[in-house]
Amino acid sequence: MKISIIGAGAMGGAMAEGMLKLDEMAPEELTVCDHNKPVIDHFASLGASVTQDNEAAARDADIVCVVVKPWVVEKTLKGIKDVMDYSRQTLVVVAAGVSSSQIKTWTDKEGNTPQIFLAMPNIAIEFKESMTYMTPVDADDKNIKRVCDIFDQLGESIIIDEDHYPAATALSCSIAYAMRYARASIEGAVELGFKAKMSQKIVLQTMKGAISLLQQTGEHPEAAIDRVTTPGGLTIRGLNAMEHGGFTSAVINGLKAGMKK
Repeated sequence: MKISIIGAGAMGGAMAEGMLKLDEMAPEELTVCDHNKPVIDHFASLGASVTQDNEAAARDADIVCVVVKPWVVEKTLKGIKDVMDYSRQTLVVVAAGVSSSQIKTWTDKEGNTPQIFLAMPNIAIEFKESMTYMTPVDADDKNIKRVCDIFDQLGESIIIDEDHYPAATALSCSIAYAMRYARASIEGAVELGFKAKMSQKIVLQTMKGAISLLQQTGEHPEAAIDRVTTPGGLTIRGLNAMEHGGFTSAVINGLKAGMKK
């Protein structure tokens, strides 16, 4: 199966890096298209096919991934639609705020449009650890399985309806919020007397352990918290101090802000 990625910036580049790590995919089956020559030179060195021509990237792929800035999606889709064969090719669009109705308008050829997937991964896809939200549009079951299987190899995927896509876009940003928590904890550890590198090691392993615990037990986070807090203990004091500082409301407000246009 041949996959093309048009746009190899932060997200498209991360997708390409992740796909090149898949055992089931030969490097030459991936085509990376970008206007930046150092970028395509990098992916060429990893064995991928590369081009700076969007039409060339789209022409022969089974799955065409358009991963560009939202304001460039229309121009990109209109530029490749004439070389696409909708009877055999699938279109994946990774762009916040672009609706399926817009995509169908921009790809319309005499009433025909491709099978479309709105997709929203995060940059951890580079290490096959993304949480990817997907909305199939006019896609059959076979194609849904095919596309989901690819993104499941790059982390985990979940199918959502388009009405929830703005919320999914906000949640995909939460990887940055998690990193901001990590930064704050590292700074706190330094203030408590640990050196910076040791602080980062401590915080990252603690976060990794918390995630593994919740994934493997299926516990709600609050139930797990109850197991490590004792009446009058240090943990509950620390949690209460964070709540007095607005921790939970700050996280929720940040997610809501990520939905605003």
